[in-house]
Amino acid sequence: MQKLFSGIKPTGTLHLGNYFGAMRQFVELAPRYDCMFMVADYHSINSLRDPGELRAGIIDIAAAYVAIGIDPAQSIIFKQSDVPEHTELTWVFNSLVSVSFLMQAHAYKDAVANGKEANMGLFDYPMLMAADILLYDTDIVPVGKDQQQHVEYAREAAAKFNNTFGDTFKEPKEHILETVAVVPGTDGRKMSKSYGNTIPLFGTKDEIAKAVMSIVTDSKAESPENVYAIHSLFRSKDDLSIIYTENKGKYKALKESLIEDIEAFAAPMREVREAITDEDVRNILREGGERARAIASKKMAEVRTKLGVTI
Repeated sequence: MQKLFSGIKPTGTLHLGNYFGAMRQFVELAPRYDCMFMVADYHSINSLRDPGELRAGIIDIAAAYVAIGIDPAQSIIFKQSDVPEHTELTWVFNSLVSVSFLMQAHAYKDAVANGKEANMGLFDYPMLMAADILLYDTDIVPVGKDQQQHVEYAREAAAKFNNTFGDTFKEPKEHILETVAVVPGTDGRKMSKSYGNTIPLFGTKDEIAKAVMSIVTDSKAESPENVYAIHSLFRSKDDLSIIYTENKGKYKALKESLIEDIEAFAAPMREVREAITDEDVRNILREGGERARAIASKKMAEVRTKLGVTI
């Protein structure tokens, strides 16, 4: 069976963009692959400096994997920091790639373009992600369109190591659902925590309603494009054609219809999420971490032998 790997950073509240951009694929693909789903806590410390917030975020992401339908008995759910081989392999890749290569990373270039100070963690982010993926002989990585470059970087890191030290790593492929690769936010831009334009995945109905009612609409348009774009995640074009024709120009009614559809979709997952205790999550992460490290340590033993550091 082929292997699937993906991870989510425990920063901020999960939203519909997270689900439809990547997480939905986890559930759809899980029965057909040997899966590993990581809580990317080390990636998060590039920007997150609050220990309490990080601890809570770790619990939330791990619980969310289960709430959306991932079975921890079938798939490995684990925490990045529980497997030190991730950071060890990152150093190996750092010794193979050039500074100019890493300077082409979108996240780094965006930070510089926006006048932000890029720390070394942000600059080196692609190599840690490459290590995440390559440690487990990953075949596919389900990602949003904006994450495609990271998988390309992982392939490049694998190729550089293989060409230098012999065949060791598989070169993974990204798996993208093109139809929802970029999920629109309440302001029409990509839904993102950094833009503050999200609709919460596990939010209460009131929280969902507040977010939906804030969706920016064009007062000159008969059919509000931003509302329709989000609504298309939940209904077919034929269904929406009827709804938007019957409520032509009635923005409030259209938003209320969207609220009901999101609530019908999210409520069952929210109920599962609320039933999962912190202790449940800790047990899942402990067991998953042990399973993940058994795989990662075997791969790193091979890497060390190829490098020549094992004597």
